[in-house]
Amino acid sequence: MSADRTTFVYSGIERSNGPFLTDHRSLEAMHERIVADIETRVDEADASGVVVAMSGGIDSTVTTALAVEAVGAENVLGLGLPCHKTEATHVSDARTLAEGMGIEFEEIQLRPLLEAFEETVAGGLGTADEGDDDRPHDIGNAVARLRMVTAYYAANCQSRLVIGTANRSERLLGYFTKYGDGAADSYPLGDCYKTEVRALAKHLGLPRRIVSKEPTAGFWATQTDAGELGAGYDVIDPLLVRLVDEGRPLEEAMKGLRIDRETAADIASLYVATDHKRATPPTPGLAGRGDDRSAG
Repeated sequence: MSADRTTFVYSGIERSNGPFLTDHRSLEAMHERIVADIETRVDEADASGVVVAMSGGIDSTVTTALAVEAVGAENVLGLGLPCHKTEATHVSDARTLAEGMGIEFEEIQLRPLLEAFEETVAGGLGTADEGDDDRPHDIGNAVARLRMVTAYYAANCQSRLVIGTANRSERLLGYFTKYGDGAADSYPLGDCYKTEVRALAKHLGLPRRIVSKEPTAGFWATQTDAGELGAGYDVIDPLLVRLVDEGRPLEEAMKGLRIDRETAADIASLYVATDHKRATPPTPGLAGRGDDRSAG
């Protein structure tokens, strides 16, 4: 297994604490590098600021905090985009965090859009009443894409960039919706494993309740990352480092980790099967005009 290791975080920061950047010196270097990257991207795009979809979770909170440092609170728009009643607490957290950072925050209820979508699109395709096991995922993906449409509408109206909140763990596993939460102009945390995002959140002094929140994609009420993936990030991240960054075979990579072979194999398979999510859509390559099929 292999991955593109030319990343703006890892390429210029010495790893002094094993495979993860969690010591004070590395975290401060990571912090400075990401802030500078956001500032540069906004300047180069001649944008007026950024838009961040805030879920109330650790990734979006860290991303927003770094964006505020980079471009100023007055140039950051936070969006709360709930679709289910169970998200009320998370949106409340997002609003409180936004107020604490001094940024503009808008809450937009997406439930009416989803209902219209199901009636018009799912109804028209004859899929609205299907009772298969993939139904929650299909609806979850639709919600993620409605959030993307909303974020980009706000960005277009105000000449801003959409800043994504996905981390390296999620990207390697394809644990995001293609053209949903996977659509952004920049991923400030895209080189950082979840383990490092948690450490960075503590380094930035973010509230403990945010750092300790159970990670979830919010597809349905009881959905969690660990439940979907079969293990927590404290196990998944070391496995991914060994499989992807170090290129070790599965049997060697899982040694000493609290994970069974079936789950480890499933995680390895996710990395391989979701390569298309990390790649630019291919073209036929007519007349030598080509496309880079190795992207990802």
